[in-house]
Amino acid sequence: MTAERKTAIVVGTLYIVGTVSGVLSLLFTDPVRKAQDLLMGVAADGTPIILGSLVLLAMGLALAMIPVMMFPILKKQNEVLALGYVVFRGALETIAYLATAVGWLLLLPLSQAYRVGAPDAGSLRAIGALLLDAKEIGSIGTIVFCLGASMFYFLLYRSRLVPRWLSAWGLLAVIPYIAGGVLSLSHLLDPRSMIATVLDVPMALQEMVLAVWLIAKGFNPSAIASMPAARA
Repeated sequence: MTAERKTAIVVGTLYIVGTVSGVLSLLFTDPVRKAQDLLMGVAADGTPIILGSLVLLAMGLALAMIPVMMFPILKKQNEVLALGYVVFRGALETIAYLATAVGWLLLLPLSQAYRVGAPDAGSLRAIGALLLDAKEIGSIGTIVFCLGASMFYFLLYRSRLVPRWLSAWGLLAVIPYIAGGVLSLSHLLDPRSMIATVLDVPMALQEMVLAVWLIAKGFNPSAIASMPAARA
């Protein structure tokens, strides 16, 4: 098995791990979101928040490893864009996930202060809702994701590492995805609404199809062979 084939399998697996972890983070924190009193619910049982934060961090780490794994291959096509992909999807997007996870964990001490009857209970509830939703962080993270994804799929399209219809699908899926992020950042769209979900679906499906393709088929051998040798 060649190094490129191993990379394709690892990258495909990381996509799946990242997606599953992201879904689990929402499932774990869903009871907290639906609680009538957010902070009292967290004070009674902080396990959902802890588990949600852990799997969110797992998601961030898994997705951060993808550009790192892809860089040695993509830099043969365009080193600047390959590095940009690492910066946006490897570093900046991971920081957004980390900030969200830290915000969720901050709910634990905040809920304890709320439970003992802090005089500014109303302010604590507002802060708690802000930390759980993290709408601004999520919207900025979406924009960062789309910039990195655009670089990635452009490089895949040019290099023909995967079928061009699959790369083109990724480029087109960026459009509704970033639209949702911009609308959410402008407070014109609830990021958890049905409309936001519909805007995210094309990209979510594309990433899973890409993951399965990479695991099952790997990169196009002729595209790998035609790439110039990496500079030392």
